[in-house]
Amino acid sequence: MNNPLPIANQVSVSHDRDSLQSRINASWAMPTRRPKQDVDLDAYFARIGYDGPRNATLEVLQSLHALHPANIPFEAIDVFNDKPISIAPEKIDQKLIHDGRGGYCFEHNSLFGRVLRSLGFEVEGLAGRVLWGYGEADMPRPRCHMANRVMIDGDAWLADVGLGGCVPTAPLLLDIATPQVTPHDTYRVIKGAHSYRVEMERGGVWKAVHEIDYAPVADIDYEVMNWYASDHPESGFCKTLMVARSAPFARFTLLNNRLTIRLVSGEEEQHTLSVGDISQTLKDIFGIEPDPRWQGTFARMIKHSHG
Repeated sequence: MNNPLPIANQVSVSHDRDSLQSRINASWAMPTRRPKQDVDLDAYFARIGYDGPRNATLEVLQSLHALHPANIPFEAIDVFNDKPISIAPEKIDQKLIHDGRGGYCFEHNSLFGRVLRSLGFEVEGLAGRVLWGYGEADMPRPRCHMANRVMIDGDAWLADVGLGGCVPTAPLLLDIATPQVTPHDTYRVIKGAHSYRVEMERGGVWKAVHEIDYAPVADIDYEVMNWYASDHPESGFCKTLMVARSAPFARFTLLNNRLTIRLVSGEEEQHTLSVGDISQTLKDIFGIEPDPRWQGTFARMIKHSHG
C-alpha cells in the first residue's frame, strides 16, 4: 500500500494550484481601458484656443463645439478649384490643424469625432441630407452629409461642426422636440420614422437645416459620399465657392463673391467683393492664406456671375 504524500507536500500542491488559478483569473480580467489617441490633442487644442479639462463631460463637449467652428473655417475652396479631397485622417489633420485651412463636413466631423473619442466620449458617425437653402423642387437631396452622435450619461447629442453658415455652435440634444438655444441661433429636432430633422428658427419661421439618419455609418460609406460632394458635377461645392465661420459675435458666410455678416443680435449686412477683396477676406476674416493660383478661378466666377 502506497504511503500518502507528506502533509508539507499536500500544502505545497494546494498552494501552487491556488496560485495558478489566481494567474488564470488575472489573465481573464478586463484591462484598464484608455481612450485611443487618434489625433494630436495638444496641436488641435492650440488650433482652436482651448485650454480646459480633458474629460468626457457635457461641459467639455459644449466648449469644444463652440470653439471649433469659431477657429476652423468651413470651406470647400479645393473642390471649387477642381482639386480632390482626401478624408484620410492624416490628410485632414495636416490640412485643418497644421496648415491653417478649413474643410467641409467630412473633414470637420471626422476630425471632431476622433478628438472626442480620444477624450473618452462614446461617438458614432451618422449621415444625412442637407436641406438648408433648398426648396421642394430640389428634393430629394443626396445623402452626403456627415455628423456625429455622442452619448453622455444615457443621453444622445448631435455633434455637427461641419455645416457651413448654419452650423449649430452647441451640441443638440436628440429625442426631444423642445427648442434649444445656442450661442447663435435656436434649433429644434423632430424625430421621424428613420431620421432626425433639424430645423433652425429665423425671423419667427422654422427652416429645415438637414435630416440625419438614425443608423450609424461605416467609414467606407463616407468615401463614397465624399466622392459625390467633391467630384460630381451636380455637387453644390463644384459650382459655388462656399466659406463660413461662426465667431462668438457673428457668423461670416462667403458664397461666391457675396459676403454676409450676421451678428448674434440678428442684424445682417452683405457685401459684394472683387477678386482682390475675396483673397483679402479669406485672410482677414476666415484666417486662410490665399493661394495665388486661386485668383484665376475667382476671376472667372465673377465674370460668369455678371453674364
